[in-house]
Amino acid sequence: MTDKRPVNLDLGTIDLPLPALASITHRISGVILVAGAAILLWLLDESLASEEGFNAVMSLGDSVFFKLIVWGVLAALIYHSVAGVKHLIMDMGFGETLEGGISMAKMVFGISAVLIIMVGALIW
Repeated sequence: MTDKRPVNLDLGTIDLPLPALASITHRISGVILVAGAAILLWLLDESLASEEGFNAVMSLGDSVFFKLIVWGVLAALIYHSVAGVKHLIMDMGFGETLEGGISMAKMVFGISAVLIIMVGALIW
């Protein structure tokens, strides 16, 4: 009897299909949203604690690092939302084939990229 199980399970060498990459990045964006929400809630708490805290948070608004954090959280929110809508559409029975999944994943990446660039232009 021959063993047909995969020998090499190094994820770096496995060629994942586009729908799998869309699903993995959807999960990653959810994790980024949780971490980003914690950071933004901490900043909100600092700004509401005192006038000095508010002024300190407001002074962060011009820093590149703060803008990158905000842009990253908004990018994760945009991607997670667009991918979530894709999942809702697929739950209704559209795009359940391999070809449909690939085209839906391409649409998610494309729409998300356009929206993320637009939000980046608004931030900077």
